[in-house]
Amino acid sequence: MKGLAGRTALGVPEGPGAPGMVSVVIPTYNRAAYLGAAIESALSQTYQPIEVVVVDDGSTDATATVVAAFGSRVRYFHQANGGVAAARNVGLRESRGELIAFLDSDDRWYPWKIAAQVSLLRARPDVGMVWTDMTAVDGQGGVTHPRYLRLMYSAYDSFALAQAFPEQTRLARLCPEIAGPLGDQPVHIGSIYKYMWIGNLVHTSTVLIRRDWAQRVGGFDEAMRPAGEDYLYFFETSACGPVALLDTSSTLYRVGDADQITAPWCSQYRYRATLKIARETLEHPLEPIALPPSLIAERLAGAYEGVGEEELRVGDRGQARRHLWTSLRYRPWQPRCLVYLLFSLLPAAAFNGALALKHALGGGRRARAVTKPSALRLTDAR
Repeated sequence: MKGLAGRTALGVPEGPGAPGMVSVVIPTYNRAAYLGAAIESALSQTYQPIEVVVVDDGSTDATATVVAAFGSRVRYFHQANGGVAAARNVGLRESRGELIAFLDSDDRWYPWKIAAQVSLLRARPDVGMVWTDMTAVDGQGGVTHPRYLRLMYSAYDSFALAQAFPEQTRLARLCPEIAGPLGDQPVHIGSIYKYMWIGNLVHTSTVLIRRDWAQRVGGFDEAMRPAGEDYLYFFETSACGPVALLDTSSTLYRVGDADQITAPWCSQYRYRATLKIARETLEHPLEPIALPPSLIAERLAGAYEGVGEEELRVGDRGQARRHLWTSLRYRPWQPRCLVYLLFSLLPAAAFNGALALKHALGGGRRARAVTKPSALRLTDAR
């Protein structure tokens, strides 16, 4: 299977890779203050062998110096700034392992993370990708939310977990060698392609994927800059077969910084990427998207409305009107969307005054990685 844009050549080279080796791909851009901790968390995994591949996406800070301190334990590649998708693709092409993990340069792993995921994949040869929950931390390392996956990815709100993952078990049942509290953690296994259409379910820094699956998917879409490339990649990956969610936090995910894709400035790009993926995958699905028409309409309405709101926020009223109106065509009863559509029709002076009043009253949306949750759950949709 090739990616939607034929990106096979951008990804992992052919060949089985070094047996048992995990290649950890770390893209980075001007995060020297955090990069060392990320690298150390990968090198300190209880599982070995591990290779760490750092791809510097044109940093102007002390990134190279930080990496050099680790010596030959880290393979370092530098490129002109091309975005995180391009940097990850360099890491994929340079990877030598049988398994591949992704780690953002401001995140960290618990020491058991890779060992638990490798054990799960060994126990289930049919499963090609496993990811986990994560713990949100601030810039000082303080925990802001111990289980952040479902908070960040609102698509989980739209269906019962057992629908997408019909096989429910515990890690120790699959991997008897893993005992104690970790062995008691839930594992959910299923084929989730159609559920990924509702929205992303997978967080990049928590993923471990088989090399042959990565070869089938190809690279990340470098045109999706600065947001959306991860959603598309894991959406396509989920078409390869069964995947697994190890339902515990393995990763410390840093939140609140201005350079992250969840920052407010990036909202318009996230919503546009979500809409693009939803439309293109409906037109050219890798496998049937057998969802209720009401849920499909709800998803598209939310995607168009999200784009419209962001365009209105940055002053592009013409485009905002077009997208808000399209949203209402998919789902007519949306008071919020209707209010924004009326805003877009106001004369410029009145519009600016109304927008200022909205901000003064605290109007706005909380940044999330996908569009806002559907008002319908899949179990309720008809």
